[in-house]
Amino acid sequence: MNKTVWIAIAIVGVLLVSAVFSYNTLVSMNESVNGKWSQIENQLQRRADLIPNLVNTVKGYAAHEQQAIQAVADARAKLTGAQGPVGKAEANAELNSALSRLLVVVENYPNLKADQNFRALMDELSGTENRIAVARKDYNDAVQGYNVKIRSMPTSLFAGMMGFGPKEYFKAEEGAKQVPQVKF
Repeated sequence: MNKTVWIAIAIVGVLLVSAVFSYNTLVSMNESVNGKWSQIENQLQRRADLIPNLVNTVKGYAAHEQQAIQAVADARAKLTGAQGPVGKAEANAELNSALSRLLVVVENYPNLKADQNFRALMDELSGTENRIAVARKDYNDAVQGYNVKIRSMPTSLFAGMMGFGPKEYFKAEEGAKQVPQVKF
């Protein structure tokens, strides 16, 4: 065999090894993104599971505040049925808004704020909110790494052919940049 054939075989070999390495890396990164997304869904489900207990506790004190209670229930239902990062983020924003309105109702009932069950539920909800924030950050970090990888050379040459496309970030809801106003 002549020298040109060996060079061609070497080039094909390098491209094949690069393609296999890129594919394995993308599979690993894709699974990491999926695992991080699963953690967000777990925390959103935990939050959705806590909300009925919180709502029922508030109902006992504020039976005539049905509109705020119903808004939370409706928003929770949307969150549990939402699909994908964009749908979950939109449903999460609606639930945040409904919970804010419910907490305004709570301010009108000092006995409720002192109730042990209510305080325990609020502590659980607060902890869950922190877990959601951490899971969202971890997911977005994994998405960033994955998206950078599929757009970087030489992986970008193979990513599209192997069915790997960019992933969506879990974005903050509208109004998240506004500082909340606290009034006493």
